[in-house]
Amino acid sequence: MTKALAIETRDLSKRFGEVRANDRISMQIASGSVHGIVGENGAGKSTLLKMLFGLYTPDDGEILVDGESIKFADPAAAMAKGVGMVHQHFMLVEPFTVLENIILGAEGSRNLDEAKDAARVVLLELEKKFGFNLPLDEPVENLAVGVRQRAEILKALYKGAETLILDEPTAVLTPQECDQLFALVELLKGQGKTVLFVTHKLHEIMAVTDDVTVIRAGKVVATRKTTETSAEELAELMVGAKVVREVAREKHKEHKLRLALKSVSCTNDQKQTALKAISLEVYDGEVLGIAGVAGNGQTELLEVITGLRDVSAGSIEMSDVIVNAHGVSTDPISLRCMGMAHVAEDRLKTGVVESMSARDNIMLGYQREPDFSKHGILKLKDIAAKADEYFESQDVRPRNPSLPIGSFSGGNQQKIVIAREIARNPQLMVIGQPTRGVDIGAVTKIHDQITELRNAGKALLVVSADLDELLAISDRIAVMCEGEVIGVMPVEEADERTLGLMMAGQRLDQTANAGSV
Repeated sequence: MTKALAIETRDLSKRFGEVRANDRISMQIASGSVHGIVGENGAGKSTLLKMLFGLYTPDDGEILVDGESIKFADPAAAMAKGVGMVHQHFMLVEPFTVLENIILGAEGSRNLDEAKDAARVVLLELEKKFGFNLPLDEPVENLAVGVRQRAEILKALYKGAETLILDEPTAVLTPQECDQLFALVELLKGQGKTVLFVTHKLHEIMAVTDDVTVIRAGKVVATRKTTETSAEELAELMVGAKVVREVAREKHKEHKLRLALKSVSCTNDQKQTALKAISLEVYDGEVLGIAGVAGNGQTELLEVITGLRDVSAGSIEMSDVIVNAHGVSTDPISLRCMGMAHVAEDRLKTGVVESMSARDNIMLGYQREPDFSKHGILKLKDIAAKADEYFESQDVRPRNPSLPIGSFSGGNQQKIVIAREIARNPQLMVIGQPTRGVDIGAVTKIHDQITELRNAGKALLVVSADLDELLAISDRIAVMCEGEVIGVMPVEEADERTLGLMMAGQRLDQTANAGSV
């Protein structure tokens, strides 16, 4: 017997100017199933999700929910028909409690206390049904990332979601939190809910979904039963060719010390301690990976290294020169001149200027260099030629550098930033989240570029929330928790379980003991 359909799209299309983001997307999502969606950056996944949740209006085609053709005017209309969404970047008001966030916009009473009491009864029933056990009266700002995500899911269920869209749900979770999420997805499915699971991590698709749809260049190229496909086939369908690492890691050799942090401490923007006496070393010809759940000091670590934040104690040396210490502060421009390049973890905040064209963004930070300007006058033809070169070598889509960089997908923005920084042939490369939101084809290329720099004797410090990534590219991995380095280990001795426990605060000797209990 054929299962009823929770959602169906028929020839769904969406254009932005000359760009056809979705081209006659037809897809069937069975009720009570977990359906995966995969595709390269710029393939059209985000556009499709936004139409399903009422954020965009289709140009052509239709959306059917439980067999009924629907035109969503906004997300409230989607929620009214039982379609909920948990965004990659959580939509929670941090000073509010979990309960206050859940009922926000759906209080149902002018008396807030009455609204809370009524909601609490419903939420306790939902918690019992789905096994949440959330601290309803705790401010969200005090909660771990995994708990915040469960609050978002509970909020969608409270508002009547029968179909739940999860957009890159594991991007900021520890391995243990990922396992908890997968168990919750199975529970939701067991209770008759439908889950649309969108991720770049193909092993997650294989682990948690029943069916998977592959989108390439705005079109559906395949839908498979998950049991009848493989991660390798899905990767090939996504990019239209086999995905193979081309650059081998050469045997690691001892090299010159390039970067040294000695008992470095600093405060965050709220004047709270963010880094606590951190000591790290990065050598030429190696990649030092930094693991940790987001918000444990990684941002401040990148900022003190790249001259964006002063240290409160300790010192940082680059090439045997003190560049950051009490009374010593080297600005980012000077650090670039010393051979440092920086790929910011938040590209929209500190890596690009959204309103500027992609062509102009390729020179940011280097506009004074002789290949981009002469006597203070920009060489516009040379800049245009360099932009075309970057777009071709990095396979940036669409191939139009004159578009504002904010109109490109996050993965294509990242390709542009990576190309800009690598082009300077730096001695030290500091990278935050190199492949966050990037598809598998681009991930492979970026990893190859990092490996090429390492093999050429460059020093690299890479902060990433993706443990698979760090295990693939690092020589050593340092784990951060609550502003401290919990431990540093050679990649040969590291595995996801050990790193995950360390990310949760267990030190190396404790993780060893945990395995023998």
